[in-house]
Amino acid sequence: MRIKSVALTGAAALAFVLPGQAVSAQTAVKAAATAKPAPVSTLVKAVDIPYQTFTLKNGLRVVVHTDRKAPVVAVSVWYDVGSKHEPKGKTGFAHLFEHLMFNGSENAPGDFFAPLKSVGATDYNGTTYFDRTNYFETVPTAALDRALFLESDRMGYLLGAVTQSVLDEQRGVVQNEKRQGDNQPYGLTQYKILEGLFPAGHPYAHTTIGSMTDLDAATLDTVKDWFRQHYGPNNAVLVLAGDIDVATAKPLVEKYFGAIQPGPKSVLPTVAIPTLPAPVNEVMKDRVAAVMISRNWAVPGLNDPESAPLVVAGSILGGLASSRLDNILVKQEKLAVQVSASDRPFAQVGMFNMTAIVRPGVDPALVDKRMQEILADFLKNGPTADEVRRAVTRFVSGRVEGLESVGGFGGKAVALAEGALYSNDPGKYKKQLLAIAAQTPATVKAAADKWLSRPAYTLTVVPGARDAYEEAKVPPRADVPAAPDQPVKGTRGSLPEVGEVKPLSFPAVERSRLANGIELIYAQRTAVPVTQIAMSFDAGIAADVPGKLGTQRLVQSMLDEGTTHRNTIAIAEEQERLGASIGSSASNDRTVVGLDVPSANLAPALDLYADIVRNPAFPDAELARVKAQTLAGIKQELTSPQGLASRVLPPLVYGPTSPYAKAQGAGDPRAVAALTRADLIAFQQAWLRPDKAKIFVTSDRPLAEVKAALDRVLGDWRGTGAAGVKNFAAGQPSAPKIVLVNRPDSPQSMILAGAPTGLKGIDNLLVQNTANDALGGSFLSRINTDIRENKHWSYGVRGGFQTSEFAAPYVMSAPVQADKTGPSIDALRTDVTEFLTTKPMDQVEFDRAITGAIRSLSGSFETSGAVLSAMQANDLFRRPDDYYATITRRYQAMTLPELNKSIEAALNPRQFIWVVVGDAKTVKPQLDTLGLPVEVVEAADVAGPAPAAGQ
Repeated sequence: MRIKSVALTGAAALAFVLPGQAVSAQTAVKAAATAKPAPVSTLVKAVDIPYQTFTLKNGLRVVVHTDRKAPVVAVSVWYDVGSKHEPKGKTGFAHLFEHLMFNGSENAPGDFFAPLKSVGATDYNGTTYFDRTNYFETVPTAALDRALFLESDRMGYLLGAVTQSVLDEQRGVVQNEKRQGDNQPYGLTQYKILEGLFPAGHPYAHTTIGSMTDLDAATLDTVKDWFRQHYGPNNAVLVLAGDIDVATAKPLVEKYFGAIQPGPKSVLPTVAIPTLPAPVNEVMKDRVAAVMISRNWAVPGLNDPESAPLVVAGSILGGLASSRLDNILVKQEKLAVQVSASDRPFAQVGMFNMTAIVRPGVDPALVDKRMQEILADFLKNGPTADEVRRAVTRFVSGRVEGLESVGGFGGKAVALAEGALYSNDPGKYKKQLLAIAAQTPATVKAAADKWLSRPAYTLTVVPGARDAYEEAKVPPRADVPAAPDQPVKGTRGSLPEVGEVKPLSFPAVERSRLANGIELIYAQRTAVPVTQIAMSFDAGIAADVPGKLGTQRLVQSMLDEGTTHRNTIAIAEEQERLGASIGSSASNDRTVVGLDVPSANLAPALDLYADIVRNPAFPDAELARVKAQTLAGIKQELTSPQGLASRVLPPLVYGPTSPYAKAQGAGDPRAVAALTRADLIAFQQAWLRPDKAKIFVTSDRPLAEVKAALDRVLGDWRGTGAAGVKNFAAGQPSAPKIVLVNRPDSPQSMILAGAPTGLKGIDNLLVQNTANDALGGSFLSRINTDIRENKHWSYGVRGGFQTSEFAAPYVMSAPVQADKTGPSIDALRTDVTEFLTTKPMDQVEFDRAITGAIRSLSGSFETSGAVLSAMQANDLFRRPDDYYATITRRYQAMTLPELNKSIEAALNPRQFIWVVVGDAKTVKPQLDTLGLPVEVVEAADVAGPAPAAGQ
């Protein structure tokens, strides 16, 4: 399904195809009387972002889009500087500056996140990539002046706040960000692929994160020179999207940005699309569970007319659920457990990739040969018209849904800014959509044949100890003290005050019932013509079968692998024609089967959705394959720092007999190997049944129409046999200790710590969660400030109550550099103990938490997805439907003593159980000094013995 529990790196659904042939659904489905999908042109018309532009005298380009659905404005500043602009010896500078620009400016010193949080900003962050650096936040309309002041101050008045201490502090954070990425399975492939595709010195030949050596060599003077060269207003685009219009925006932008002097204009580097003189094949070793084969080509960038057909080609080859690679390599020939293909178009070049994770026991050379043959057949014969239509529909429908948000990582502000920066056209998003929609089999074939018939760079990653990795060494540098606070220069006045923030207008929630009694919980959302449905079953991980852990996950994975009316091919193709996405997920308490679909296609999508939910066939042939994929996924979990830690902690913190202790990845490999079709049917009939279901819906269509559509396909559904029953007898948590999972050669250690509490999700933990904002719940929390900002031992640390219906342990997560593992645990223990005793939440932290929470409400519930999640949480935790509509009063009634008392009563700092995944030879001596028992477990033993051969 869309959320595949068997995925190793995020595979889509899998389907069957004959070599060299397009997939066709079984004849019985073709005869089914269903409504026809809406034409793609109808979906494209739904994507419209009206905008106006103006340019200041200093060269700052401004784009304004008005969207009054919520009293918020997305502020997005995009600079024309990315890693492609970095010369030799300065790799990573653009990304380093992204971090430096969050550490305060001359007239707003200190952490940039503090004034943003206090105004209720949401979706605030910054990113760097090959082509750009961007900063964005969505703020209440009343806080727009403050956001513009902050953005303009770091654009024009930054360097006085960049000190040696700030540079050293953020350099350490960035290096730990790099270690965190490198520490993942296949984490080093990005370096090899870029070096293999592009010649030395090519602007796209190095990663955005840069090299440790270059970062260490950065001096204060070189860093400041870099800023002066690239971050002037004439190198930037400012987008304002939301509750704003150009008449209001113009004087505000002029007020805050108009006095900033222009700087040198960024020079667009000369970029050639390199063609390798001959195929290149390289092999690298990594501590992975399965061989990965990655074939790569450099192709045109997004402004080239051939970008659109290559995007469609990638989707057909390996992006769709019914893709060629999926159908042949995974379904028919069972040579791979996961495949993908895609084109990633950047501003001046694109990168086309085909990847396969080889099924254990299969010869990688055979998989590589079949990948080449599948591509050769595609280049020779091209795609079918139906394949192109499905790829286009899926692309356009995804774009429609993604543009509901005004800001964030992918909303309307992003679409406008990308077009303005990369193409000098804020409306480029629409031209891209039209170009995609205009593709034909002939255009896709022509572009693919032109670019993918060239020699490829192929990287094969095989299991084994990593070669010596100089980049991961911790530089021999003394610890740097935290950067001192800088005084406010005050040359631009004080931070603007925030006006009256409009209260949240949470949509009215209505309840009804289908003919068979299933409760329907509905909220109307009209921003985009999309319907989102979540059928929530009272099942979840807690319902997994004792002694057969993994049954629940395997049932999830099998739901779309065939019904009594459709085979897996038909299911995949039908979703794609409709632009629909059907997927499943599971929390500790609930199993959810979801549907996202353009509302124009709601009726036929519900036919498919109901068939998947009501009539899964669990065919034996597909079950054998999916079990093999699941077992491969479990092996992959045992190579992942997070996967290992997440398996070990639940039985310790909940107690081994708690139903929540079953949350151990994709399950017990021996149990999964032995599961039968009868086991899955028994689970499905006991738990995924109408009397255990509630249906949550957000839609632009009225309740009566949605209810009638659901009644048509689900109203006569009845359960079979006895319903399942959960046992919530309390488990006995472990005594405090450290469990060290040995993962050799890890440049970082993954720390996951849990403390049992007496709390339950149904207790309504708003007071405790608000208190935790200061301890571990936000970027400005005590533990993140200490470990990341002050000590720069980590890229990020967080902690919070992991809330389930009947339990809520406190869990902290801290990936830290390996040589600071013991000191990090010691620091975390001190931070938590002091917070609960001598240094509780103070008035500044209290005011920031309360004010930020209230002011952020409108931004937090801007999208239908956020509303849908809130509706489900309210129901699970037995809160009223107007919980969020009335939550402001609860925040306003809180007091500082109440918050401190609540978290002190809930949490005992001496009860933490610590799980550490790292290199035992480096880490254990550090842990032995902490005064707790240390147990060492090998990574391969975490899931128990492997299944016997043949299972």
